[in-house]
Amino acid sequence: MVEKEIILETKQISKSFGHVEVLKNIDFELHKNEILALLGDNGAGKSTLIKIISGVYESDGGEIKVFGKNVHFKSPYDARSIGIETIYQDLALFDNLNIMENIYAGKEVVGKGLKRLLGFVDRKTMHKNSQETMNKLGINVDDYFENVNNFSGGQRQSVAISKAIYWGNKIVIMDEPTAALGVKEQGNLMQLIKDLKQHDVSVILIMHNIEQVLQVAERAIILKRGERVGTVNCNQSTECHDNIVKMLM
Repeated sequence: MVEKEIILETKQISKSFGHVEVLKNIDFELHKNEILALLGDNGAGKSTLIKIISGVYESDGGEIKVFGKNVHFKSPYDARSIGIETIYQDLALFDNLNIMENIYAGKEVVGKGLKRLLGFVDRKTMHKNSQETMNKLGINVDDYFENVNNFSGGQRQSVAISKAIYWGNKIVIMDEPTAALGVKEQGNLMQLIKDLKQHDVSVILIMHNIEQVLQVAERAIILKRGERVGTVNCNQSTECHDNIVKMLM
């Protein structure tokens, strides 16, 4: 059996807030082109671990390797710069901007020639690139020029994912991506997450819904009270479901 390449790994990661030990020597690994679920009840340490991996928090001890190299993140910018993007429940989109403006926010393409001298951006190129990215991911919207505050929850998730993929992120972390979505939109989003593997993207999902986890995830890592208590290889079987439930109890 060929061993899968590990592209993100933590060793003995620990974190305390005051006298409360939130993470206790956590080992964690993400394989190339893998959809991995990170599971655990509230207070298990999932969010803290993800915030360390994404540069929001610094750990108290342990190490992180990304693409085989030791890294030390001091900010989310550090994590993004080497290909890690985190999509939180609030999505961090600008409601009063359209798709292109959200994807390019703070990274606008400056025009050529006189436009560059005058500081004008190349909106035509940015719209073209944004639409191509959405199309590549199989995402369709009626009006690419409409502000995202008029989009459904699923469409907004799609814009956030498109932004992460456009800027070359190879690891996408999604925090409860189906929260507040209807049944149809949940199904569409689960399919989009599956399709990300075709674009050489690995995904970490933080979710509570085990049934949805089994639809898309290949593995699940379970945390409990700040410790890793087990790993389950997911194959949509009843046994897999039962093993996850037992570890969460």
